Amino acid sequence: MDIVSLQQRAREIIEPGAYDYYAGGADDEVTLVENETAWQALRLRPHVLRDVSGVDPSTTVLGQPVRTPVLLAPAAYQRMAHDEGETATARGAAAAGTLMCVSTLATVTLEDVATAAPGAPRWFQLYVRKDRVWTAELIARAKASGYTALVLTVDVPVLGRRRRDEKNKFTLPTGLTMANVGTAPPKVEGSGLAAYADSELDASLTFDDIGWLGGLSGLPVVIKGVLRGDDAVDAVAAGAAGIVVSNHGARQLDTTVTTAFALREVAEAVGDRAEVYVDGGIRRGTDVVKAVALGARAVFIGRPMLWGLANGGAKGVEDVVTELTEEVVRALMLCGAARLDDVGADLLA
Repeated sequence: MDIVSLQQRAREIIEPGAYDYYAGGADDEVTLVENETAWQALRLRPHVLRDVSGVDPSTTVLGQPVRTPVLLAPAAYQRMAHDEGETATARGAAAAGTLMCVSTLATVTLEDVATAAPGAPRWFQLYVRKDRVWTAELIARAKASGYTALVLTVDVPVLGRRRRDEKNKFTLPTGLTMANVGTAPPKVEGSGLAAYADSELDASLTFDDIGWLGGLSGLPVVIKGVLRGDDAVDAVAAGAAGIVVSNHGARQLDTTVTTAFALREVAEAVGDRAEVYVDGGIRRGTDVVKAVALGARAVFIGRPMLWGLANGGAKGVEDVVTELTEEVVRALMLCGAARLDDVGADLLA
């Protein structure tokens, strides 16, 4: 599998405005490029003469077993890539033995996603709306449907300037809605998503809201969108069970630090008080091993998942995860590590 080729084929399949929504970043897209090149710039220092006759890439995330450290990131509007959208992704995740995080802005209801893969682990990504009663009702729906964690996205007090979306006057194609919300983004001169975010999302969120969400749901809360060690420490002190080091796929603030750069600081600041994950620019199994060496328990992939979905539905998603996992196994063997727990900071130059 070649993710670059998958993306090229997906570009031919997906409507141009939808493709730009998935592929694009903020402003000049500097960080979009650097998210990938930062992982490539890291160098491995393999051990030799270790017993790697049996390599096991499995792990746990918040106590849930998964067969791979490659998890599926929350990505909105997946029916733009494939008619079955998030339900196909859920089935692909289940077949690959991994966890899917479902977006608030999915084009399939969170209940239907749960029904598509009833025994698979799943988390729910949350945008908090200004209407806190509506937010509480959404959380109750997620808990009732078997989602086992809330992933609170904290880097969107306002939507980043996504110039491709503005040029395309992006909104959902006719017939698709934000299924958990019941509407589509408005049709406006610029980006309909930006107009929706500005009018509906709550920019008053603080660390105090982590405790509110945990108390409201009874579920562990994972904070997504952290790039600093001090913010990670404050989030954990407020009750977070996990941190996702993320710059939102380079879609919010251009020229931020890359996630590969930020990960070590966050992991060292948090220590063993919470689990740390990372997303952004991960395209190879060696990237996954590097992330683990820097302190991540697992990684999330977004765009590769979407390219797999566009090319082959559930099977396409499964194939992307399976291929990356096979690359992880090969990289572990060549680094002299039989398990993820054997991967330490000493593997990085």
